[in-house]
Amino acid sequence: MNLSTRRQFLRQLGLSAAAVPFLPVLPSLAQETTAHPSMQRIIFIFTPNGTIPPAFWPDEVGANFQLKRILEPLAPFKDRLLTLRGVSNKIRGDGDGHMRGISCLLTADELLPGNIQGGSDKPAGWASNLSIDQEIRNFLQSRAETATRFGSLEMGVAVPNRADPWTRESYAGANQPLAPLSDPYAMFEKLYGSVKDRESLGSVLDSVCEDLRTIAARVDREERDLLDQHASFVRDMERDLQSAGTQQLLFPPPALEAGVAIDNDGIPKISRMQSDLLVSAFANGMARVATLQYTNSVGQARMRWLDIHDDHHHLSHEPDENADAQEKLIRINTWLCGEIAYLVQRLDDTPEPGGGGSMLDHTTLVWTNELGKGNSHSLDNIPFVMVGGGLGFQTGRSLRFDNVPHNRLWLSVAHAFGHRIPVFGQESFCDGGPLDLV
Repeated sequence: MNLSTRRQFLRQLGLSAAAVPFLPVLPSLAQETTAHPSMQRIIFIFTPNGTIPPAFWPDEVGANFQLKRILEPLAPFKDRLLTLRGVSNKIRGDGDGHMRGISCLLTADELLPGNIQGGSDKPAGWASNLSIDQEIRNFLQSRAETATRFGSLEMGVAVPNRADPWTRESYAGANQPLAPLSDPYAMFEKLYGSVKDRESLGSVLDSVCEDLRTIAARVDREERDLLDQHASFVRDMERDLQSAGTQQLLFPPPALEAGVAIDNDGIPKISRMQSDLLVSAFANGMARVATLQYTNSVGQARMRWLDIHDDHHHLSHEPDENADAQEKLIRINTWLCGEIAYLVQRLDDTPEPGGGGSMLDHTTLVWTNELGKGNSHSLDNIPFVMVGGGLGFQTGRSLRFDNVPHNRLWLSVAHAFGHRIPVFGQESFCDGGPLDLV
């Protein structure tokens, strides 16, 4: 049953639209099997300093592939995974490789002229284009059925407290960088700080249960059983919300651990808190697009919780012959993959409001990086991994392309949302159109 059909059905019975998120897909009312666009979500995840290709890319192409060590934390989701080898950031122009690596990653266009000096390359300014996350956000916000309170969320983990092209991946437009919010307590306040005067709102979920009972009288026994399951879920949720004092929300906000230091050594806890907040915000329909940025280009985190005391960027510059550095970098990237796996699991554990399955079935995570390989500063063969079912791509595959521009990947993503733009970013790199991922 699509969203429009369910709303029409409720109106015919004189019931509340609040029941829509809890009305399951009943076969007798179904008109289409594809996910409604309002269910589609996407998260762009950035980690810095390249990867270790031999420990990252599968050797095989197709469905029968083996995960290498770095991607092993995603093994439980292998059937919902896509690895995209051979996709490159071909944007050149001003700025050093790190600057273009992050600020051209989601914008797919050259940096503006400027006076920010990086390495031995020409100085540059901010990006000259909006980023793909904001392109999709604007498209969804332009339609009433897919608009949300925030449209998008820009979140970070230990992003430095400064503003330059090494610290920004998301852009609202040319020369308009968006700062990621790295403080989970501030993010909690942004999402839930305006939730006040709870007693005057009443129990929305009480009326939802009444509506589900009314609907049950109009369908056959098998569908009544399905409705009973959803009614039980609603009652359990209402109990949880009342105990949390947040009964106007469909899902309660996460309980954040107090007193976590917003610094380098707090990164493991900050990462989990941000992931929990992101899942909660998506579940409550606050946004359908998000970026989650771990540190920054030239990120210098010291991952002492892994017993690694060198900074990440310094290690990434060590030659391949330095076996100790290679091992540490593999451990760092495996840990980062584990944090992504945590977010994936949280989405998979959360029922899809208004549809069958889990939120992961309607959410795609795109994990990427500023560089293909840290010690060569290569912008070729950028690590691109997708997880989830939000875009209708055929998952469970290891794909290999022939050095294609990443502009074409972003076209694929936009088109999967129904946003049929002919080009994105630098037009000359859009020849050939979207990549075939279906």
